[in-house]
Amino acid sequence: MNTEIRIRAFRATEDPETCLKFIEGHKKVLTIYGIENITTNTNDWMYNPAIFVIVVESLDKTKLYGGARVQCADGIHPLPIEEATGKMDPKIFDVVRYYAQFGAAELSGLWNSKEVAGFGIGSLFPSRVAVAIAEQIGVEVMFSLCSPTTVRFKDWIGGELLTEVGNQGTFYYPKIDLIATALFTKDAIRLPLAHPKERDKIFYLREHPQHIGVERSPFKNLMVNVHYDLTIKTANPAEFKLPYA
Repeated sequence: MNTEIRIRAFRATEDPETCLKFIEGHKKVLTIYGIENITTNTNDWMYNPAIFVIVVESLDKTKLYGGARVQCADGIHPLPIEEATGKMDPKIFDVVRYYAQFGAAELSGLWNSKEVAGFGIGSLFPSRVAVAIAEQIGVEVMFSLCSPTTVRFKDWIGGELLTEVGNQGTFYYPKIDLIATALFTKDAIRLPLAHPKERDKIFYLREHPQHIGVERSPFKNLMVNVHYDLTIKTANPAEFKLPYA
């Protein structure tokens, strides 16, 4: 595997070419696991200005190793967690509406290619970046619907179980034999519950959105040179603060 990568963040509507690569890569991964009915597994999201994309890519931008999406609650488009679980438990709509007054978003669409599976490059790294850009886009609360593989990240980045919905936060989704766990980071700006080392990394990314860092894979003893490109030029911290009614 190439240990020289770029992690880049952008508004979905500003780079349709990379969005299409993201969609293709994500679908390939879902197909490998026999998952076809993810509610947001469509092309529609790439036209939504409330979505920000994080990609892990080669330096020449020709290859995607993984990525994630951050969708802000805009009062128009339901968050993926609402679409996925709303029919099973409508309380999710009230929860999102309440937190949207502070700026709410969801980390979703997290995937990595088989080439980097087990390194954390396509999973932990984008999750960390999603929280890092929260301040830029004005998001205090970050939701996620996690697989058993990614739920372990919650303690690192200060996530809590969203026990108000489902069975103490769990759902059978996207298949009856799979369990998804609803999580949220209530204070994605200050991160009081995050692991101290992880919080320091996130704060450093906010202060240095453009830099080259040497990162250690959390699961394998591999050093990776990461070219961070996290400045979102059109970000407006006040854009997604919705009135609560």
